[in-house]
Amino acid sequence: MKKVWYVIVCAILLCGCGRTKNIAGEEAEHSDAALTLCEQHAEDAVTLDWYVNYSWFTVPWGENVVSRQITEDTGISIRLLAPAGNEKERLNAMISANSLPDIVTLGWWEPQVNVMIDKGMVYALNELADAYDAYFFEVTQEAVRSWYTAEDGNLYCYPNSTYMPSDYEMYDTIGSNQTFLVRKDIYEAIGSPDMTTPEGFQNAVRKAAQEFPEVGGRELIPIGAHEFTDTGCASFDQYLQNFLAIPYEKDGKYYDRDTDPEYVRWLKVFRELGAEGYLKEDIFIDQRMQMEEKMAQGRYFCMLYQRTDMADQQKLLYSKNPDSIYIAVDGPKNSKGDDPVLPGAGINGWTVTMISKNCERPDRAIELMNYMLSERGQKLLYLGVEGVTYDVIDGKEVVREDVKALADTDRVAYDRLYGADNTYWMLQNNIMQFPWHGELKPPMGQLEEWTYPYTHYLGQYEVTFQTGTEAGNDFVKIKKLWSQVLPQLLLAPTEEEFDRIWADYITQREEMGFAVVTKEAERQYQQAKERLGLE
Repeated sequence: MKKVWYVIVCAILLCGCGRTKNIAGEEAEHSDAALTLCEQHAEDAVTLDWYVNYSWFTVPWGENVVSRQITEDTGISIRLLAPAGNEKERLNAMISANSLPDIVTLGWWEPQVNVMIDKGMVYALNELADAYDAYFFEVTQEAVRSWYTAEDGNLYCYPNSTYMPSDYEMYDTIGSNQTFLVRKDIYEAIGSPDMTTPEGFQNAVRKAAQEFPEVGGRELIPIGAHEFTDTGCASFDQYLQNFLAIPYEKDGKYYDRDTDPEYVRWLKVFRELGAEGYLKEDIFIDQRMQMEEKMAQGRYFCMLYQRTDMADQQKLLYSKNPDSIYIAVDGPKNSKGDDPVLPGAGINGWTVTMISKNCERPDRAIELMNYMLSERGQKLLYLGVEGVTYDVIDGKEVVREDVKALADTDRVAYDRLYGADNTYWMLQNNIMQFPWHGELKPPMGQLEEWTYPYTHYLGQYEVTFQTGTEAGNDFVKIKKLWSQVLPQLLLAPTEEEFDRIWADYITQREEMGFAVVTKEAERQYQQAKERLGLE
């Protein structure tokens, strides 16, 4: 059975999607059951502390329509907690002091997930469900529970945003988060060039920088990217490889994507642009806060970036000048011109939620989870409250225009006033929410729709490594090395220097145990494919 290990997702960043069964008759019964149970306990008012391990998550509880409705239905108030600084340090400190809040949400790949389980710091959700609220087994999916069940047979966490391979066969509107974005007005002003080839890409970047050296009185940043971390940079490793359609396997065996000739070729394209001054220092040192500020100013010309990570900034640009937004276009392609192969969410989902043994009312905590996972809870999280945020017109839920307008122009104000549209995403299930989706509209609709033809289930290639093992230790060392080498490659003054740095990296990687890492990765590929029923 699966245990949650320390993980680097080799080519897949999760996007916000989810799954449970969506059978109309059953869901109506489930919705009623969720409300009935909560109403029975609503007078037993409690307050639970819920820690969300993301410093950017700053939405309060109790001020907006959705959170007030949840508290009214359940009798449960929430104190939402988030780290003010470094997430890893804050969470590790709470673990060391045995001061975990009642409920904890963090990325499924984080090593602290397993630490909390091994130290006996969190409840088994299946045992809480048996003791207090078996409705848990109705609102969660058996396949997901099985996937996350630990070696001792217990389930200690439950994810949001999960997808099964069958979902990709059922729906043709599942989108990847990964996009190649260009600033619309600048891109069109330089002739909407083809940026799929090295030559076309370089010429477009040069022309944009030369014709638009400044935007809004600030220097244009020709190429944007996700932040550089101690494992690398998603834009220049995982995302670029996905756009180049580099496979994970060849002939059923692990394939070393990092040394694929197409990938190296494109790294050299960026190196050449860097030598010409088009890779600005900002992209190597900026953290997310600085990047969001610059996106809101429209200062990047092009980016390999997660579309959902810049939604608020996109909406701000749209409210000021619809032509200044970012649009998704075809980006780097391999020499054959193959379409990109972009990942959607997999069975791991995005984050997992756990109930700490410090929680004095685990019965109410599991009840809250069940409520939010139910159809009623999902509808509230997504649509809000009928008659306030949406109306039912001709049998269909329709978000009110003023509510939607606020969401599109001032997300912070929207979250504080209404709190719908998955403001509280910790247990979101987007597959269940599909029937309530309206027509995709600007400024985000085009970004999502662009990904539909290129999105695939790739969850079988999410590779995890247990801390303390030979493969896990070697993997961490190699990723740390890569985080140091990648900027050197991109900023190498000559191709000869690039080749020297690259050769040294390959040698060091081998010495650090790359063969052990690839053997373990291949084992997990095969195991995951077998468990998921994939050939």
